[in-house]
Amino acid sequence: MNTKVLIELIGYLGSALVVVSMLMASVVKLRVVNTIGSVIFMCYALVIGSYPTAVMNFFLIAINIWHLVHLLRNQKTYDFIDTHPEDSFVSYFLTKNLEDIRNFFPDFSLDALRADAVFLVCCNSQPASLFIGTTTAPGTLEVALDYAVPLYRDTSAGRYLCGQLKERGFRSLVFRGKAPNHVSYMEKIGYQKEKEDIYVLDLTKTG
Repeated sequence: MNTKVLIELIGYLGSALVVVSMLMASVVKLRVVNTIGSVIFMCYALVIGSYPTAVMNFFLIAINIWHLVHLLRNQKTYDFIDTHPEDSFVSYFLTKNLEDIRNFFPDFSLDALRADAVFLVCCNSQPASLFIGTTTAPGTLEVALDYAVPLYRDTSAGRYLCGQLKERGFRSLVFRGKAPNHVSYMEKIGYQKEKEDIYVLDLTKTG
């Protein structure tokens, strides 16, 4: 591979990362990937002598870094609301997000909803996540839904929820079912796979 082809590939890589960043739901991930792409593309522009492009990417990098510092300094403040399945806002939230919910919980059904534990997590008065479960034994909740809106899929809302559940005497969460798009989230939170399509989170071991 000659040098010219290698330089062109580096340029394509930078462009691809900038484009991919725009598809990310997490604002932090978007800024990080966009910054990496802009750095690569700035270097490419300098090599080929396209200085206006290099200057533009330099300012994009500076803007991304400024926003990242701002985002990381402002810690999210969550509120925990104990509610119930018939609550009108819960119904609205479920209906509004049902299509996305089924991307993560294919078997979830509004018609079959039976639960005695429904908790809403809000951030700065905005709904961040909704948890629905059923008590199957003292201290144990079987999870029917643990859904976060795209902006709060960095697990911070989930970890806050786990802390609140532990404070209320719950010791474990059990999820049963096929939810391939939800597995990576559960693993980040600390769920352990017990059997095929059965995951258990020991809340006593969470921070």
